[in-house]
Amino acid sequence: MPPTTVTLSTTLTPPQSVGLSAERVNHLVQVLEREVAQARLPGAVALIARHGQVVLHHAVGQQNPVDGSPMVLDSIFRIYSMTKPLVSVAVMQLMERGQLLLSDPVAQHLPEFANVPVATQVDGETVLQAPKTQPTVQDLLRHTAGLTYEILGNDPIQTQYAKARLGSREHTNTQFAQALAQIPYRFEPGTVWEYSRATDLLGALVERVSGQTLGMFLHANILAPLGMVDTTFAVPPAQHHRIAEPFAHDPDGGVPLRLMDIRKAPPMEAGGAGLASTAMDYARFLQCLLSGGAAPNGQAILGPATVRYMTADHLGGIEPYRAGRSGELLPPGHGFGLGFAVRTHEGIASMAGSKGLYYWGGIAGTTFFVDPAKDFFAILMLQAPNQRDYYRPLFRNLVYAALLD
Repeated sequence: MPPTTVTLSTTLTPPQSVGLSAERVNHLVQVLEREVAQARLPGAVALIARHGQVVLHHAVGQQNPVDGSPMVLDSIFRIYSMTKPLVSVAVMQLMERGQLLLSDPVAQHLPEFANVPVATQVDGETVLQAPKTQPTVQDLLRHTAGLTYEILGNDPIQTQYAKARLGSREHTNTQFAQALAQIPYRFEPGTVWEYSRATDLLGALVERVSGQTLGMFLHANILAPLGMVDTTFAVPPAQHHRIAEPFAHDPDGGVPLRLMDIRKAPPMEAGGAGLASTAMDYARFLQCLLSGGAAPNGQAILGPATVRYMTADHLGGIEPYRAGRSGELLPPGHGFGLGFAVRTHEGIASMAGSKGLYYWGGIAGTTFFVDPAKDFFAILMLQAPNQRDYYRPLFRNLVYAALLD
């Protein structure tokens, strides 16, 4: 069923009018309030929209546990890897304009990658060999380019990532690309799904192809047309009072993750994890995708066929690297598209969802999913890094429990 509108209503609609149980939507809020009361969650903003109508947009708990300020609907969150879908859309815009092909080798646009070898282990020794095939733009979008993340382990290649400080935002996107090109591929390109710094590299690619900074390109082509006024790589001083913060100490006794400083502009506008946003801003982006790529002003952010293409599974027989921590991010019953995990089976996975659903989240705890079959999406914004693996399925299951069809 095609969506009924491309304009997301900002006023609340009764859940039952669009096929959701008001009682069960309220129960979702009660569960979040319970988590706040038990001091496991500082605060959160939840949003559910169906057929272009917002049925839930609710804030619970505290925005900042240090000063006790309450969470509000327009609190600003570090969305980390929820940046990736936006940058992936930017790449697809360049494709639609004829400025690149997904089959282009990465080195065609980033020449520093022309001679990167693959590291293989032979009798316990690292051997460097030329890749059998060069990674492509499509490989970067679907995380099959042979790259990795230093946060996923400490094998020899991941250790080199850490030593190169690839997670630092103190270098430009070009400097990041140059540093990454000095490190061998961890896998033969095109053979393994491994969550990676590929989308950070796409940020550099967007800059190289477009001639603009990543922030400028995103603002002109996605953020401004969609009215995403609070989505940025650096929160302006006048809005600092709206930034959501985590607990100073992990309530479960773990080591707190030090969150990035979004109060000042970094040299690197990280395509893989750099943006801050609000629930409503991100909802405008998701409604655009659900509406086939159209903005409320009639501008086409992407064509409908492109949206369907990038939210389809692009792995086929390419398997996730299950021996590492990356494999935990892509559960059974799922594939990966061009910037999103994609559900390929109604069952198998340990949480609810329709076939064709696509989703992703950020390391600080934010998450979203879009269900085209049911024409709805949901967003949960919070800053509780060590509890993210608990709240994501909890939220998903509670939202699906509220569906009446």
